[in-house]
Amino acid sequence: MNASVTTLVLLLAERLRALNWRMATAESCTGGGIGYYLTELAGASDWFAGGILAYSNAVKQDALGVSAETLLTQGAVSEATVAQMADGVFRLMRTDCVVAVSGIAGRSEERRVGKECLRLCR
Repeated sequence: MNASVTTLVLLLAERLRALNWRMATAESCTGGGIGYYLTELAGASDWFAGGILAYSNAVKQDALGVSAETLLTQGAVSEATVAQMADGVFRLMRTDCVVAVSGIAGRSEERRVGKECLRLCR
């Protein structure tokens, strides 16, 4: 893990411990990478409950409750989809806060590479 990521995770862990909060993740384009970095820190189980890796739209729908209509009309990489992913993981994990992310990591005819949506909520 590079120094800036390590620093960010350490600061996050410190803040979550100070608040006595637990967090969870809902990841798509990051492929579980956020959860990987969070769990590299010893003691992460004190504040990290887990995550859902919802790379496919079917998993977004079935596991996280993202509506088919949202995926059809807004797309997988949209604020609406990520908001529903956040709501779904919040409901499943019953944590104090969640991070949800979707984006385009590879080539796409329809959208520019690197487009991403992120939602943090309590």
